[in-house]
Amino acid sequence: MKVAIVIASVGRPQELARWADHCRRQTLTPCEIVFSIASDADLPAGFHDNTVTVLRGPKGSSHQRNSGLDALTSAPDVVAFFDDDYVPSRRCLEGIARVFEAHPELVGTTGRLLADGIHSAGIDFETASAMIARFDAEDAAPNLALNETLGTYGCNMAFRWSVVKDVRFDERLPLYAWQEDVDFSRRLRDHGVVARTEAFVGVHQGVKGGRTAGQKFGYSQIANPLYLIRKGTMPARDALWLMTRNMASNHAKAFRPEPWIDRKGRAEGNWRALKDLVTGRLQPERILEF
Repeated sequence: MKVAIVIASVGRPQELARWADHCRRQTLTPCEIVFSIASDADLPAGFHDNTVTVLRGPKGSSHQRNSGLDALTSAPDVVAFFDDDYVPSRRCLEGIARVFEAHPELVGTTGRLLADGIHSAGIDFETASAMIARFDAEDAAPNLALNETLGTYGCNMAFRWSVVKDVRFDERLPLYAWQEDVDFSRRLRDHGVVARTEAFVGVHQGVKGGRTAGQKFGYSQIANPLYLIRKGTMPARDALWLMTRNMASNHAKAFRPEPWIDRKGRAEGNWRALKDLVTGRLQPERILEF
């Protein structure tokens, strides 16, 4: 089974360049590797690897992932999307291939994270690598069981190519495109099963550089769920929970924020979105205007 890799990246040249080495470590060689970036600054100066296709285009997770899908030429069986700061087990791609082979009904999946630095100051590469080395040393057979879920997690997700080859990420969700992973995977549920699995494993460092500014992200925390309600890919109950939880966190921590989160900016973005909701101007693309 052929597995292609697409990685969308902005502002993290060191993390992205490591993926050439990650792929060389894999027990299953990817049939294709695509780096989708916004400018040359997103790669180290002089980077060249003849196993990697480098694309340059508009900045934004949805745009960049779609460019990667459009560029695939190897007719893969599965396409895997990873964040640049995801550190995979050496059997990651092998596990992806095996779980899709074992479950013909599977159309999209997210793997197991040994750790996720997104809700903390982050996990440095050396620590993440040590965690992966310990896991790989166990050399356990992959667990191919499935646990059905409503959506996939964008830092590590894989999809059956025969289903997604004509599906694209929603480019109305700009920049960081918060919740585009959930929207994409929920649109696939009519075609088969979307599930979590432990068949492939990694660590998400949660690197803070290259992320959307606080006010823009705070606006997206309101605008994107409301847009997905209208679109029909997010239940109102889920959207309300997301918006309420994030607004409460932003306001409660605004005066004593975590060093890695602009809580005040996010809170301002929340209120700007609510104002636009009342005045009828609320759209996800509005973050491009400020």
